[in-house]
Amino acid sequence: MSSPLAVVALVGRMVVLFALLMGVPLAFALAEHDPAENAFLVGTAITFGCGVLMSLATRRFRRELQPRDGFVLVGLTWLTLPAFGAIPLLLAIPGLSVTDAYFESMSGFTATGATVLSGLDALPLSVNVWRCFMMLIGGLGIIVLAVAILPLLGVGGAQLFKAETAGPMKDAKLTPRIAETARGLWAVYFVVSIACFFAYRWAGMSWADAFMHMCTTMGLGGFSSHDLSFGYWNSPTIEIVAVVFMMLSGVSFALYFVAWKQRSLRVLWNNVEVRAFYLVVLGTIALISIYLTVNGVYPDFEQSFRHTVFHVVSIATTTGYASYDYAQWPLFAPLLMILLGCFATCAGSTGGGIKMVRMILLLKQSQRELVRIVHPNVVNPVVIGGSAVSPRVIQSVIAYMMVYGASLVALTMLLLFSGLDVVTAFTAVIACVNNIGPGLGEVGPAVNYGGLSDFQIWVCTFGMLLGRLELLAVLVLFTPQFWRG
Repeated sequence: MSSPLAVVALVGRMVVLFALLMGVPLAFALAEHDPAENAFLVGTAITFGCGVLMSLATRRFRRELQPRDGFVLVGLTWLTLPAFGAIPLLLAIPGLSVTDAYFESMSGFTATGATVLSGLDALPLSVNVWRCFMMLIGGLGIIVLAVAILPLLGVGGAQLFKAETAGPMKDAKLTPRIAETARGLWAVYFVVSIACFFAYRWAGMSWADAFMHMCTTMGLGGFSSHDLSFGYWNSPTIEIVAVVFMMLSGVSFALYFVAWKQRSLRVLWNNVEVRAFYLVVLGTIALISIYLTVNGVYPDFEQSFRHTVFHVVSIATTTGYASYDYAQWPLFAPLLMILLGCFATCAGSTGGGIKMVRMILLLKQSQRELVRIVHPNVVNPVVIGGSAVSPRVIQSVIAYMMVYGASLVALTMLLLFSGLDVVTAFTAVIACVNNIGPGLGEVGPAVNYGGLSDFQIWVCTFGMLLGRLELLAVLVLFTPQFWRG
């Protein structure tokens, strides 16, 4: 029998941990004596107090959770933590509304990177640190969610590639216990994050900027401490570091864990999804570089290639950094990049979108149906990595894509109903549901979501949550069948 109070008890413990993590921006505030110092003191106290009260009030209801509880836990956690994360922003930024503060916090926690704030360079350092640090927290949460939790609930994307991976990845979990799995993933994430931090510092960023952009690169979120984002430095070296670590973060961290255990990179090379990810990104870079050069956007191929590499990788991995207003390019290029962000990253990474493995399965299933038209009686199973994929998985992917398409249409129509133009509405929904961040039109890379109405902001906020939790994990909570029995 499901017990909501048992779920609340666990959420309370997570809120307490979240309050402790607020100590990071608080430490920056105290060190810099910036004006947001009191905001983080109050925000930390409120968050910690609420977490303790939730835990104490429900401690007698703690017990082993069932899969049904898992859906409620995931949904409640990802609604509650951004609310507490918004408190310091509300207190530290004059004139910021509750709607905008929650949107900014949800964008950080889901590693979307859409922002309503301008004048980032003038914000207190601790505020920018908190915005970026939430992406590091959310990124790790996304990995554990995708690899250790959602597959057990039957709705995640990570379980789809078990059949194509050798060794431990064929099991439901990487290690015998989920706690061990989470620790292993955390260790890999931490090591790569440290490498990213020192690489940014070596490339020329300050210590604070290196820390903040490490957080948003590893989480594939894209928040920056500067309004110009990476255009602030205009440095090819810094852009190369960003590209390398964005590409690393676009691959499943579970595969890095397995590669480390086996002391071999073969597990990465043999993975169909990883190969497809790299081939699609590299192919798109070549295509857009040539396209921009031919259309005279840049005077030579070298400049076209530099800007294309950075922006294609940024959008394809759903990070959302910009070094230039790519919305000024011919429409084909930015639109192709945004569509690429819908599916390019691998399941088990910190990226958003439907994930490359689902796209591979859809293409293989389409090919299978074309063959069946010509040869109705042929036995032609969908195969990935040498193993046949079960019909149940195929049906799950098709159902997911139908829900995904319906969600995009519904949210776009809501934004159109509210008065947005079609380009802004469509790309805002694509960018939020796929956790990309910037879209086109009024929400392009040179502007932000600050010009949208409260209603439009809440639609985009729901889109971010929906996309980050793999749609079905959220929508199942709205079905009557879920709450029966």
